[in-house]
Amino acid sequence: MNDQQIVDILKQVKTIALVGASEKAERPSYKVMAYLLEQGYEVIPVSPKLAGQTLLGQHVYAQLADITQPIDMVDVFRNAEAAYGVAQEAINIKAKVLWLQLGVINEQAKELAEKAGMDVVMDRCPKIEIPRLGLEK
Repeated sequence: MNDQQIVDILKQVKTIALVGASEKAERPSYKVMAYLLEQGYEVIPVSPKLAGQTLLGQHVYAQLADITQPIDMVDVFRNAEAAYGVAQEAINIKAKVLWLQLGVINEQAKELAEKAGMDVVMDRCPKIEIPRLGLEK
């Protein structure tokens, strides 16, 4: 995935489901969610543990399938082993992009999502990429 492809993704995406959301302010998923909200994205947190609660003003869902609106991108804050299952869920909800966070590398998940027509970004963080690529609002 080259820089221009990432720029295109970040410009086209409006709604992000953040899988592995945490209510702990020190956790990367919390910081990234707060940042993406500040950047104007609609971010929908997904966490079975926090389902039904509110996180950063957003309703938390237990799983991707519970979200009733279209999702552009699924941002994955889960371990690499869990990424394949999340990729399957992302395909089922017809998300356009699967974004695996820093340290989350799963070639099978990438291959599965790409075969389904999704764009895949792996081992990167939008909170790092947005300012690096000059897209910060």
